[in-house]
Amino acid sequence: MAVKIAVVGATGNVGREMLNILHERLFPADEVVALASTRSVGKEAFLGDKLLKVKALENFDFSTVDIALFSAGGDVSRQWAPIAAEAGCVVIDNSSAFRMDPDVPLVVPEVNPGALADFSKRNIVANPNCSTAQLVVALKPLHDHAVIKRVVVATYQSVSGAGREPMDELFIQTKGIYVNDQPSPRHFPKQIAFNVIPHIDVFMDSGETKEEWKMTAETKKILDPEIKLTATCVRVPTFVGHAEAINIEFERPISDDEARDILREAPGCMVVDKREDGGYITPVECVGEYATFISRIRVDPTVENGLSIWVVSDNLRKGAALNTVQIAETLIARYMKIAA
Repeated sequence: MAVKIAVVGATGNVGREMLNILHERLFPADEVVALASTRSVGKEAFLGDKLLKVKALENFDFSTVDIALFSAGGDVSRQWAPIAAEAGCVVIDNSSAFRMDPDVPLVVPEVNPGALADFSKRNIVANPNCSTAQLVVALKPLHDHAVIKRVVVATYQSVSGAGREPMDELFIQTKGIYVNDQPSPRHFPKQIAFNVIPHIDVFMDSGETKEEWKMTAETKKILDPEIKLTATCVRVPTFVGHAEAINIEFERPISDDEARDILREAPGCMVVDKREDGGYITPVECVGEYATFISRIRVDPTVENGLSIWVVSDNLRKGAALNTVQIAETLIARYMKIAA
């Protein structure tokens, strides 16, 4: 099977992770092309030890590749993903541009791989928001067992979810505070160093932020439109790794022991749940890992059939690059016909 892949946005945080994961997972690609804007042409990207010279997105012929992994932002995706798809290339897009399009599957392979059967409607598949991806991986097996009615989630999202320059801002502010330099917010509305900010993306008329709306809308599309969900999304001063405190109300009884056993057997989940000091996973420990880690599994006695859990994942991996590559793997294995 001769699979040819293009990575759009290859010089960004997620693009680099896509290349790393393609190499780590021994993705069956005969050729991988690194693409970015014209100002990045000639820069170096790496697929393992293999050096790739970055080429210009604007001049690329997408008919020469089978799959394009896009991670260059919504504006780039809206302009170029349809062009690539029209050329016969299947686009897997990491932006929010097509997630709510009814003709575009929104996919987490551990949760709804069957949605990929409709990929050819537009030749575009959407990757969900980073906070949604890890959420639904944890919710899916529990929903199958006891049917989720309502979810209340508070997120603790690292600055890498906002890009490379916000990561630099956290570093510069943190370093500056130690030498009495006054922090100067640029990418965040308030100081991020030694602080938390309950504001991710723009505010909507409802009072929720768009990040919070995304979690609700995307969970309904991926998992079940009947689930009620409310989110509070918070930016925290960590570099990589998103954490979520999740409260779940079910239609049927489920104990913490049952939940623990179910999640241990669920694809993509790793349970680390000891009721002792350090018997849980934090964002620092999830960096570079594929799994969605679940800890602090306990009954919520304030509602009927309630549980609370703590979920942590590398947002650059499962929240973005890994999920994108897993979609490509599933497409090739189940749905795409690629010439040998």
